[in-house]
Amino acid sequence: MRRADDLLTWFDQHRRDLPWRRTSDPYKIWLSEVMLQQTRVETVLPFYNRFVEKFPTVEDLARAEVEEVLTLWSGLGYYRRARQLHAAARQIAAAGGKIPSTVEGLLALPGIGAYTAAAVASIAYGVAAPVMDGNVERVLCRCLALGEDPRSGGARKKLLAAAADLLDPRRPGDSNQALMELGATLCSPRRPKCLLCPLLSGCRAAREGDPESYPTPKTKREGERHRLLVAVVEQGEGVLLFRRPEDSTLLAGTWELPWVTLEVDGVPEAADPAAALASRYGGRWTVGARTAGVRHGITYRDLEVDVHRAGLAWGGEVREGMAAGWFDETGRAGLPLSSLVGKVLKALEPSALKARVKATPAAAPARRSPSRRR
Repeated sequence: MRRADDLLTWFDQHRRDLPWRRTSDPYKIWLSEVMLQQTRVETVLPFYNRFVEKFPTVEDLARAEVEEVLTLWSGLGYYRRARQLHAAARQIAAAGGKIPSTVEGLLALPGIGAYTAAAVASIAYGVAAPVMDGNVERVLCRCLALGEDPRSGGARKKLLAAAADLLDPRRPGDSNQALMELGATLCSPRRPKCLLCPLLSGCRAAREGDPESYPTPKTKREGERHRLLVAVVEQGEGVLLFRRPEDSTLLAGTWELPWVTLEVDGVPEAADPAAALASRYGGRWTVGARTAGVRHGITYRDLEVDVHRAGLAWGGEVREGMAAGWFDETGRAGLPLSSLVGKVLKALEPSALKARVKATPAAAPARRSPSRRR
């Protein structure tokens, strides 16, 4: 238990003061773990505080509409996390409002995998379940000098066994948080601070003098270069946005500026942008000259975006999504937006992008037609 004690002693002295560490509420601990997936602590803090203020209990979250949740999540990315969090909250509320206290019970909820289940069970309920996230994986791969792919079955068993060895059954939640904290602050991917590490004496990679060679680098998916045309249609002081369908592969339910793909890795996709926009969204489009350009990344896709002002006459039904509308800055603040929207509008002259929400001038909203938003 000496190394486990050393780790906890270090954690007690150096732990960061974070809001989810000041509570034993399993809902708030679960929320923090979901938000922290693939996201830095500094980024999560303002989102976590706003979310807890708006939805202080799992019942409050369950009563909300999914669009409210997505709006509050807007800018944090990986929107599927928010949808699954909301679905799980409704499942919990329907079952009486108690968040499961076992790893097995947590795994039965939408969006909760092995890591989140172990983290919530150990931190909120004191269950002796070791966690395995990217930070813990890196720390333990270095301690073991593990030359295998850490995601392979055999390597995973070795890592989980090592994590279990460092778990103090009296303080399992703190033990797990200590390992994660160590990876986040000292055992970084580059230039780890080995001399300050409480596990230094047992770390094989440190003894070898090359800790950065562990873990084995992931094989990265080859990136794709996409060139898009984004059309900015203005009416008065509002801009036209469309809502992505619920079954979209990416960013389902978020609002975006109309766009089409011009090229993928240099291969042309749309020779006539106006016709492509009409095919995608309906209506008759006119596309002006390019006014700005931005870069954006989504997973393995590198987007080069040409921004054009455009005109639109509704000549038929909208072909994508169930809603469209005109929104000013205030109106956009109440929507779950693709982060690309902010980049594009920031790149344009600010003069035409202010003031109040403008409703679409079309006739009364009909199925698959622009909806009125006020």
